Amino acid sequence: MDEESQFAHAMADVRPLKTVARAETAAPAKSALQSAARRRAAEAETAPDSNYLTDHCRAPVAPFDIIGFVRPGVQHGVYGKLRRGRYAVEASLDLHRMTVAQARVEVWDFLQRASAEQLRTVMILHGKGDRSPRGAVLKSFVAEWLQQLPEVLAYHSAQPAQGGAGALYVLLKKSEAARERNRERYRK
Repeated sequence: MDEESQFAHAMADVRPLKTVARAETAAPAKSALQSAARRRAAEAETAPDSNYLTDHCRAPVAPFDIIGFVRPGVQHGVYGKLRRGRYAVEASLDLHRMTVAQARVEVWDFLQRASAEQLRTVMILHGKGDRSPRGAVLKSFVAEWLQQLPEVLAYHSAQPAQGGAGALYVLLKKSEAARERNRERYRK
């Protein structure tokens, strides 16, 4: 008997498995910023990538580490208010269940859009990574990416009620127009 005949003989009594009905799951709700960022990314797929965020991480962090960063020149009181969650979060980005490559694009698009819309405080939910065998991969990458972006003045892990070590408050630079409004407002 040749191989094909042997295979046909071995498979003669095999029956297909019955299909099992599966529940449909609803996609998580997306914020307007996320939807706009995805739409722009899809429309600009043929355009050159201006995203300069790194695709490697030099400083991994642990899942439950509280992390923070502040650029020189940011007032201590401003950073203290950010750390304590005293600024209203104007938009948020949820990176749960994303790959590093997906998160890189989403973080870039989200922060570019937030800056264009003159938002000051945003939140990025990256997760702790405590259930991942690889650890806090997204958390480590996000911490590094935010330091590469000049529009990011500071960031700090969120308060426990808002995600704790699995989320970051991010303080963005004021636009030139907002700075001018402040100058006019506080001139005497």
